Amino acid sequence: MSDPRLEIQMLHDRVLVCPTPGEGERRSTGGIVIPATASVSKRLAWGEVHGTGNHVRTVKVGDRVLYGPDDHAEVEIDGTSYVVLRERDLHAVASEKIEPTSGTGLYL
Repeated sequence: MSDPRLEIQMLHDRVLVCPTPGEGERRSTGGIVIPATASVSKRLAWGEVHGTGNHVRTVKVGDRVLYGPDDHAEVEIDGTSYVVLRERDLHAVASEKIEPTSGTGLYL
C-alpha cells in the first residue's frame, strides 16, 4: 500500500489558514492584565495561509492574514488545526513591503 498521506488542494475561492497561537495573557493600553481565559467576542485573529483555491486573487501561501474567528470551518490535518475560509471573509493581509501611495499606514 502506498503512503496514506494525500495532497490537499483548496477549491474555488477557499483559503486554508493555520491560526497563529494565542499569546496567552495580554495587557490593555491602560495597563490592565487580561487573562488568556477571558474571551472577547468581536476579536479578530491572525493566521498564516497554507493553501489557496484557483480563484483566490489577493493572497498567496505564506501570507499572514486577519480573519474573524466566527466566520470559518475548522479541520484537523496530521494533528494541526486549520481553518477554511472564503477569500472574502479575510479582513487584511500583512505585507513586508509598504507602498507609500496605498494602505492604511499601520505597521505591525
